[in-house]
Amino acid sequence: MKIFFKICVFPILMLLMMTSCGEYTKVLKSTDMQYKFDYAKKAYQQRKYMQAITLLQDLQMPMRGTENGEEVTFLLAMSYFENKDYMNSGVYFKNYYQRYPKGKYAELSRFYCGYGYYLDSPEAQLDQSLTIKAIDELEGFLDYFPNSDKAGIAKNAIFEMQDKLTLKQLQNAQLYYNLGNFLGNNYESCIITAKNALKDYPYSKYKEDFEMLILKAKFQEAKNSIAEKSEDRYREVIDEYYSFINTYPESKNLSEAQSIFNIASKHVGE
Repeated sequence: MKIFFKICVFPILMLLMMTSCGEYTKVLKSTDMQYKFDYAKKAYQQRKYMQAITLLQDLQMPMRGTENGEEVTFLLAMSYFENKDYMNSGVYFKNYYQRYPKGKYAELSRFYCGYGYYLDSPEAQLDQSLTIKAIDELEGFLDYFPNSDKAGIAKNAIFEMQDKLTLKQLQNAQLYYNLGNFLGNNYESCIITAKNALKDYPYSKYKEDFEMLILKAKFQEAKNSIAEKSEDRYREVIDEYYSFINTYPESKNLSEAQSIFNIASKHVGE
């Protein structure tokens, strides 16, 4: 069988590859725009995305304003997308929907622009500017095409990225808490960061974690307060405790919250 493959099949495969490469080289050198465009579409269908990209890049300017100009831009964006180059695909998808806002591929361009950025969105501990960009694009897609069959996918991607942004804020707030009084009152920064996150993402799955962190940070502030501010700050801790247990009566943090309340109560006069 191996001998048969070497003698019969392998040479045929090599011949096909050489023929294919030879035709592609011929297309590259051709000045026939339609010939190039047809070959680019065939290359895309055959998943030869880099060949399609190279040819479509050459066709961008010559075919602008022609009947194929719209498809050239969209196919170029899709070639980048399928090649997992989401940054470049986003550039061309946006280029498409801005140039052809009512074009045949406007809906898909808006969706894939944002969805590509979503696929490139980094882990929560890294810079989240791309995540924000993805959310903006997908929200724009939903504004224009709320009834699209891809609306559900877009919404789920947005929710997932919002949770990622919230986790990033939670990590920042936790870092401030861990720093304590190092080079200043980081507990206050923790509280501000947590409250801003709750304001921006009121339905986040991390809501309880933020509120517990606020309670703990306020408790630490009270413990480190000067005498004349101590009682007032412990009262704030008690208020925060009641707010927390009323919202989360079965919280996993109930024991810690109760311990904080017990200590705070001893520092508040009748």
